Amino acid sequence: MAVRVGDAGRVLDAEEVTAFVKDQLAAYAFDGRSVCVLVPDATRTCPLPLLMRAVHAALHGRVTRLTVLVALGTHAPMSEEALARHLGYGPGRLAETYPSTVVANHEWWLPETFADLGTIPAARVAELSGGRLSAEVPVLLNRAVVEHDVALVVGPVLPHEVVGMSGGNKYFFPGVGGKTIIDVSHWLGALITSAEIIGTLAQTPVRALIDDGAALIPAEKLALSVVTAEVADGEADTAVDDQVATPVASSGLHSVSFGDTRASWASAAEVCAATHVTYRDRPMPRVLSVVPAMYGEIWTAAKGFYKVEPVVADGGEVILYAPHVTQLSSTHPEIYDIGYHCRDYFVAQWDRFARVPWGVLAHSTHLRGAGTYDAATGQERLRVRVTLATSIPEEVCRAANLGYLDPAAVDVASYARDPDTLVVPRAGETLFRLR
Repeated sequence: MAVRVGDAGRVLDAEEVTAFVKDQLAAYAFDGRSVCVLVPDATRTCPLPLLMRAVHAALHGRVTRLTVLVALGTHAPMSEEALARHLGYGPGRLAETYPSTVVANHEWWLPETFADLGTIPAARVAELSGGRLSAEVPVLLNRAVVEHDVALVVGPVLPHEVVGMSGGNKYFFPGVGGKTIIDVSHWLGALITSAEIIGTLAQTPVRALIDDGAALIPAEKLALSVVTAEVADGEADTAVDDQVATPVASSGLHSVSFGDTRASWASAAEVCAATHVTYRDRPMPRVLSVVPAMYGEIWTAAKGFYKVEPVVADGGEVILYAPHVTQLSSTHPEIYDIGYHCRDYFVAQWDRFARVPWGVLAHSTHLRGAGTYDAATGQERLRVRVTLATSIPEEVCRAANLGYLDPAAVDVASYARDPDTLVVPRAGETLFRLR
């Protein structure tokens, strides 16, 4: 069972959050045990310093070791300065703010990072995937988790294109997991399609696969799963007018749930479904997604497409407005070679693409959405157009099968006055659906 404070109808103040975290952890059997705290990187909105101060206050002096591990997945590592801002301590002053605490990136690029926990049999993968895939999946996990008695996940639950609702055991896979389980889970999500999975509260095949991997972890698995609150001037702001969707700056929490990773996640997901899913009455010919600075490349900025695709009309367009973005990906160069295509483009030419990392294929399909591919004619038909208004050169965008728009030519206010355009500020965390 999970215990929760807060709900969709209000925003918790800092004192409520701190008291809840301290009380729940104080009552739990952490004494004399080692704890690995898994946290998101900077591509998730979360008042992490507030949470970490409460966690540290509740555990310091009781546990034998305390390690904070940033669940990068396969994102770029965070610098010491970025980690300090992210966790709420001054550069070089970790020991002053969080005594006896180690902070580390998940170094997914180093083979020695991982411990081998066993395998998920091919027959089980075939069962979970409905016959879409049949492959034995080795379960590799950052050895820091294995070498601690307790793994404590601290982070937000959000609508997610691969797993339905993020959080919980997803912090292990892909958060600090090995390449194969990441690739298989993401490609399975792509085969089912983001449109079918995103925002799903029920147990999806991808989450079932992740849960099977998590069952092999020897550490006790707990979570403080939070749901962020969009606030303006200290008040919750969730209004959506006809064309411009708010909320705006996010710094608060609607709820905090504590329990094992599955129960805590389920508790938070219920709240998230009420706070981070916005319904609209009609499809929009165009959506302008204003991508926040926390998404530094298209690999993560693509969330500005995933979350709005369901409300885009057939033949419509999504513009990702992100002048700060200069590259498709810093860690997955294969995306420059294959570009962005619908699922059927790859499935129909599997002999050609099977050796490309499946996680890269999944990312490609997620940013293009639904479509068809005729292998006989080589013609690909895509449901919507995707245009980048970024600092990525036009020739790179077009070579990747994406449209290009000079970001200097984008007048957000003008788009907001257009009755056929929905402008989404801070796109990437709120899911839009049709009623």
